[in-house]
Amino acid sequence: MNEVVVAVCAALGDETRWSILTALGEAPASASALATRLPVSRQAIAKHLEVLQRVGLVEPVRVGREVRYQVLGSELSATARRLEAIGVAWERRLADIKAIAEDL
Repeated sequence: MNEVVVAVCAALGDETRWSILTALGEAPASASALATRLPVSRQAIAKHLEVLQRVGLVEPVRVGREVRYQVLGSELSATARRLEAIGVAWERRLADIKAIAEDL
């Protein structure tokens, strides 16, 4: 499970991939269409899409002769839940430390 979170965070840690994911959140698009919207070549976008696909954030969908990519919200939601659980655990630990310090 941690490997998935690390892989997703690494993929999203790149500003170009984040921009691609944001654009795809608005509507599915091909690498060529994304290249007209972003300051990145179609070839570079295709490589970034491979990374996003490998971690389960996007999937290709054939529409005629064109391959469009769409966001898979399920992996984003699952990652958000995992990160939320980590945050809750840390808040609990910090509250325990605060209580101990106040008792001293």
